[in-house]
Amino acid sequence: MRCYALLARALRGERVASEARALLNNPPAYGEGCAALMTQLVQMGQLGQDELLVQLRLAGEMGATGPSRRIAQLLGASDTRAAQAVDVPAVAMARGIGANRAEHEIYLVALGRMARTSLKLAVVALEKNSGKLNQEERAIGWANIALAASIALAPEAHDYWKRAEGAPLSNFQLEWKTRMALRRGDWKTVAATIDAMPPGLAAESGWLYWRGRAYEAQGRKEDGEALFRRIATQNNFYGQLALEELGELVTVPPPAAAPTPGEVAYVAALPAMRQAMKFYALRLRAEGNREWSWALRGLSDRQLIAAAEYARRNDLLDRMVETSLRTRNELDFNQRFPAPHNDILHPTAKDLSLDTAWVYGLIRQESRFISDARSGVGASGLMQVMPATGKWVAAKIGLTDFVHDMLNDLRTNITLGANYMNMVLENNGGSQVLATAAYNAGPARSRTWRGRLEAPMEGAVFVESIPFSETRTYVRNVMSNATNYAALFEKRPQSLKARLGTIDPRGASSSLP
Repeated sequence: MRCYALLARALRGERVASEARALLNNPPAYGEGCAALMTQLVQMGQLGQDELLVQLRLAGEMGATGPSRRIAQLLGASDTRAAQAVDVPAVAMARGIGANRAEHEIYLVALGRMARTSLKLAVVALEKNSGKLNQEERAIGWANIALAASIALAPEAHDYWKRAEGAPLSNFQLEWKTRMALRRGDWKTVAATIDAMPPGLAAESGWLYWRGRAYEAQGRKEDGEALFRRIATQNNFYGQLALEELGELVTVPPPAAAPTPGEVAYVAALPAMRQAMKFYALRLRAEGNREWSWALRGLSDRQLIAAAEYARRNDLLDRMVETSLRTRNELDFNQRFPAPHNDILHPTAKDLSLDTAWVYGLIRQESRFISDARSGVGASGLMQVMPATGKWVAAKIGLTDFVHDMLNDLRTNITLGANYMNMVLENNGGSQVLATAAYNAGPARSRTWRGRLEAPMEGAVFVESIPFSETRTYVRNVMSNATNYAALFEKRPQSLKARLGTIDPRGASSSLP
């Protein structure tokens, strides 16, 4: 829609190229509106070859075949070859570098895509054809290879980034160059690379935190603390870490006053809220959630607290959490971090010697306490247990009468999920970080990432460099949740850093699938 808006302004004769450059950074999401915008701006002379080459590079990096085709056409290059560079890079590379700048860029895209499969073949190809490329093109080629090596956590990534000096880096490349510098403890490069990020990216809480750490490591303590203070009030992974850098621990704030019956009655009577409840009664959760969100528009903190309580009374714990998270000044952590089904979960966790705070932290991330939740890949229930995993765990613990439908039974789901958490925890040396990653991405991937370590690594750095963005976010959220739950349950300050610990490269062999 924003692309269509810029297109309309461009057709009225306005110059919108600078806004378009800021907007056009995610080719897989462009659709027809952004494709039309680019075409129009090229025709009007507001976007030139350099901008199109950047777009081609981004499309290749993100595996966007359709946009690659369209951009190649705008460059006057072969759209077929551009598509091959993304989908079958070996074929595109076999055709050679080509004769002009656009064809060179298509070759470099293919090089980067090939590096995702075989770093060795990509390196050999770039070195062989280096003489046919100019200095910037060679640097771009090495940056493409360095990105692939970084995602694979390959130790050679450091050398490839050095050879990429001078290349114009995408946001994704800047992030991974920073992560690999973190893994090496190269704080100078961490600071320099974050400083090179666009302002919007550099202002994200994660990069503010790591920039603060880099400044402190370089002796700029006051500059680092100033950055920590900017995010320390955020009750999330990076905010909690920043708080600890300032010498404080995670605590539970004083709870807001309980809503009065009149406050709850007011939100219950809102037309959109009543509509939402009708949808929930019909088991139309997605429609209900939309109406619920509409009802929350413009509500004060007191009214949001009341709406969250109304959700609790109707067993809509996910809506309670999401609603309570909207408050700014009045906070209720019992709403934000509920602990239902404790009569089942507590004895189960106790029998397994599991940290109850960690289990609740994982459930909050997995299902938001929707007991009949079902994912697109078939995971079921409160703990989102996959059918194959449930069957395997059931056999291990002697649950001989297990059938797939039992995953929807609350007690069975908790039993299987908690036992699986215990298994992955034991197979990862007691590290909640590694076990959480294994629960989300699978034990084999967690073992692979651990196997890339050459020395013990700070837990926060390990989490930051998890290659899968979904798993990286998942682990951050679960560990942050667990810290908050521990503060609630134990009624004393908690350390997220201590919970993350240090990740040791030495791991026992695993019997987990």
